[in-house]
This record gives sequence, structure tokens and C-alpha cells, in this order.
Amino acid sequence: MTISPTEHRYLQVARTLRKEIVDGVYPVGSQLPTEHELCERFEVSRYTIREALRRLRDDNLVASRPRAGTMVVPRPTTNSYAQDVMSINDLLAFATGAQFTIESNAMVTIDDDIAERTALAVGEQWLAVRGYRKADGDAPPVCRTEYYINRSFAAVGRLLQRHNGPIFPLIEDLFGVSIVEVHQQITAVLVGADLADLLNVSPGSAALRMQRTYTTSDGEIAQVTVNTHPSDRYRHSMTMRRVKG
Repeated sequence: MTISPTEHRYLQVARTLRKEIVDGVYPVGSQLPTEHELCERFEVSRYTIREALRRLRDDNLVASRPRAGTMVVPRPTTNSYAQDVMSINDLLAFATGAQFTIESNAMVTIDDDIAERTALAVGEQWLAVRGYRKADGDAPPVCRTEYYINRSFAAVGRLLQRHNGPIFPLIEDLFGVSIVEVHQQITAVLVGADLADLLNVSPGSAALRMQRTYTTSDGEIAQVTVNTHPSDRYRHSMTMRRVKG
């Protein structure tokens, strides 16, 4: 197999091996081929193979031991990982108690309007999952929610009708990747006429737009989430202390 020069070779090797692990080519408990065998298969250096295996270890897919080779290991359960993240209450707490209702779930081409909200490149194709969250049946929506999922992971869309929590743990489990960074940006905006009726507010009223970008250990954007909260339905609190010295 010849590796394309357009991408770091170790990332392509890691991606290929990761897919084979997730697809069951190398089941849990089995050993990967030796470094020498992988070098020959991918036509790359030993350094490249070692970097690729390091990526797989970072994703908790394999464990390497001296003289014992590299073995495929069980991944940590989704619940334990998600609970660690959801303990950061300004990140995902609203998702734990608010029912997500999906209005649309389809591939879209990023246009100027979506690019402005997500910072994704115009012309790219992403899976767009759009809807709203409610805390209870009678109250107005807590927020408008838009998920934009990398087309490499678009198969996750088939699972969302039966799923109410955050999406990224599903991506991790289905594709064997790890989300290692979430960048959050909060912007003050005015509610447009298209959202005013849904959120039960007046057009032009104040809102907070929260954009989160989820990045894998390969440096790939897996998902961008945009939540638009009316100003009276979201509170962000933070405590700062003076550091002496």
C-alpha cells in the first residue's frame, strides 16, 4: 500500500489501522502485525509506524509492551468518559436535562451563512442535524441546536433518533477516535425572524450563540455544535481568584 504524499504518513497509517480495529479485522485481544511487517505493508519507515501506534495508544485502542508486541484492548466505556466531560457545567450540562427534538438530519453544503456560524469552509459537505432542546414539555425551548458532523463520521446520524445526550461519544465509539480538544466561543447575537417563533421571543431580541469545535487526536474536526440561547435562558458562571506573587 502506497501512502498519499498529501497527508502526514503516520496519520494515514493510524487511520487505516484504526478502521481495521473498529471493523473487527483486529478484534480485542488480538495482536497487530510487528513493526517490521507494518513497515513493509505501508512502505514507510519504522519511525512512521511508531508514531501511528502512538496515536492508537492515545485513542485507547491498543497497548504496547516490550517484547510482547501491540495488542488491541477494550476501549473505556462511553458513560465514564462522558461523565468526566459533563462535570464541566458550562460545557454540556444543558444537554443532560433537556430533551433534544430533531427537525432535520441531512447532508448539506456549507454556505456563507453556515460558515459564519461554524467557521467551516464554504463548499464542504457536512451532516447537519438541526433541532431544539426543551427542559419540559410546556416551557419554550432552551435553545436552538445545530450539529455539523464531519462527513467521515456521518453514519452516526442513523443513531440519533434514539439518542438524547451529546453526540461525540457516539463518534468515538463507532469510529475508534478520541476527542482531545473542545474549543468554545460565546458570541452575543440578535435573534432573527426565522428563530424568533421557535424560541418564543421577539425578533431582534438578545441571545447568546455558543459554538463548540470538537477535534480528534489526529487534528481533524469531528463536529461543530452551535447552540443559540435566548438571553434569559442561559447563565454562565465562573469564579476567579487573585493569585499572589
